[in-house]
Amino acid sequence: MAEVAGPGQFSKRTDKAVAGANRNLPDAGYGEQAAYQEQQSGAPMAQSPDFASMFGNPAANVVPFDADSTMPDVPVTDGADAGPGRGSEILPGSANQAQSNTTLKAYLPALEFMANQPASSDAARNLVRMLKAQP
Repeated sequence: MAEVAGPGQFSKRTDKAVAGANRNLPDAGYGEQAAYQEQQSGAPMAQSPDFASMFGNPAANVVPFDADSTMPDVPVTDGADAGPGRGSEILPGSANQAQSNTTLKAYLPALEFMANQPASSDAARNLVRMLKAQP
């Protein structure tokens, strides 16, 4: 029975034991071990990509509170029905948004392809679901 890994510095990797067990074929018949070894050396084992190689460093996108605004000409009340800026007509669910969704439906095959990729985001998948749900 395998040991349970502890937290933090007491944790132990369990994937090494599995990888080592797969190097040899147990109870192999005559010539099976050599064939198994040859198959393993023919193609490298798949490596799971790490988060940084797929999406970049997420810490690089963090904006500190004391940073200058990236949209200095947009008032804080933009999207509200009070104060300067555009009103609630720019928010999702308005007539303008419905027109935008109709335009996006023309791109639905390309968006479906994008959403079906292994590294696709939940937002991309949700966009496709939302467009398909609309009449």
